[in-house]
This record gives sequence, structure tokens and C-alpha cells, in this order.
Amino acid sequence: MKILYLTDLYYEAKGRKYFEEDLYITGILKEHFDVALCHPKNSKEFEKDADLIVFRNTGPVSGFKEEYKSFVKRVTSNNLKTFNEFAGKADMRGKQYLLDLTLDNYPVIPTIDDIEKLNMLPDCERYVIKPKDGADSIGLEFLSKKELLERNLENMLIQPAIDFEYEVSFYFINDNLEYALYAPDNDRRWDLKTYEFSQKDKEFAEKFIKWNDIENGIQRVDACRTKDGRLLLVELEDLNPYLSILDLDEKTRNDFMKHLIIALKKFSE
Repeated sequence: MKILYLTDLYYEAKGRKYFEEDLYITGILKEHFDVALCHPKNSKEFEKDADLIVFRNTGPVSGFKEEYKSFVKRVTSNNLKTFNEFAGKADMRGKQYLLDLTLDNYPVIPTIDDIEKLNMLPDCERYVIKPKDGADSIGLEFLSKKELLERNLENMLIQPAIDFEYEVSFYFINDNLEYALYAPDNDRRWDLKTYEFSQKDKEFAEKFIKWNDIENGIQRVDACRTKDGRLLLVELEDLNPYLSILDLDEKTRNDFMKHLIIALKKFSE
């Protein structure tokens, strides 16, 4: 089986080493598959020879927007098999889902895109704004209410600045929760430790995986624990979630890779 593994080994992400993660993963995968690495900007000529395309740590697709659109179009028109499959409703399509989930009363940080709807948000001293098509905290700003009312907020999302205890991420292969990691220090988002999740935590994360309807792929549910103990969704990463796989203990890491290999083989049958 031939896998075309799409990544950007040169992308510099704050607090993360994409190239180390992908070199580790492909190093394991090549023991079970024929694996070729490529940036999605250059993948067109290789796609027809692959049995499966694995979309991984490419960095924000806003950095190669037109090439990404062309890639997704080829996936659809040529019936290319991709992992993740391009059926997601979350970050894969931008940040609209945060608005949709807010309106549907999911446990998500309340989100609006119109200053006239500010009364839908809890009254607070600071607000967060971020681009609708943003990723990796690009364009994110904290504003006072006065500053918010003075800004041009076209194509921006508006959220209350949540005072939270910590951020926690839940990592799934297909619909199976593999592990969870959290950042005990709010100022060090990517200094992650193992998180022992409860059944209630698991059900929280699974709620969004079920909503998203991706049958084949890796997803990361990012949440924050509020001061009153609730979990609220921050982001549902369903395109190319960083896995922090090298931060895991050996058993968890080995189990994840074993389950990934099983999922890839099953999907390619």
C-alpha cells in the first residue's frame, strides 16, 4: 500500500516541532507501508500513484490558500482517498462552526460575528477577536469593550476572554479517544502533561466528535476548564491537528501508532 504523507517539515510553529513529529510517525509507518513525503503545494503529480493520502502537519492552510483549494477540488473530482477525509464541519471549513455550536447551545465558548449581538455574550472586561479563516492563533487579539466597539470587525469572531484554570486536549482516531493532554501553566500552552480524564470529560469530547461526522481521521478537541469547573470547547481541529506525540509516555505512544496503522489499513481496504 502506497501512502502519500503531506506535511511541511520546515514550518516553524511556536512551542511545537512539526518535523520531529512527522519524521517519527513516518518512520513507524514505513515499516508497514510504502511512504512518500510531500508538501501539499507540490502533491498534484504524486496523488494518482497513492492508495491513500495522509494530511498531517502542513501548518495553517491560509499560507497556501489557492493550492489548498485546488487540492480539495482534486480530492472530490478524482475520488482521492484521504485521511483525514474531507467531510468535517469544524476547522476544515474555517471558524463558522463556533457560531453554529453557540446557537445550538453546545458547551462552547460563546461566539458571535456581529457587534449588534454583543448581548449574547456574558458581560466582561476583555474580549477576544480572531479571523474567521484563522488558525494557529494568527490574528488573535484581546480588546477592552471600548476598543472592541471602535474596531472594524468584518470577517472576525468575537468571544469573551474566559478566565480558565487550564486548557486540555482530547485526541481521537476515528471515534476512539486515544489520550488527553493538558497545559497546567496557562502561559505555556504547549508544555503538556498527561491528563487523566473522567467519564464526564470523555462524554464532553465525544459530543463534538459525533457532531462532526468524520468516520476516518484524527481529530483534536481543545477545551478549557472554567473556574466553576465546566469544560468549554475552544477549537475542534479536524484537518491537521498537532498530536504532541513525542510528549507521550512510551506505552501511550505505541498504542496510538498501533491504532493508527490499523485505521489506515482498514480505511484503504
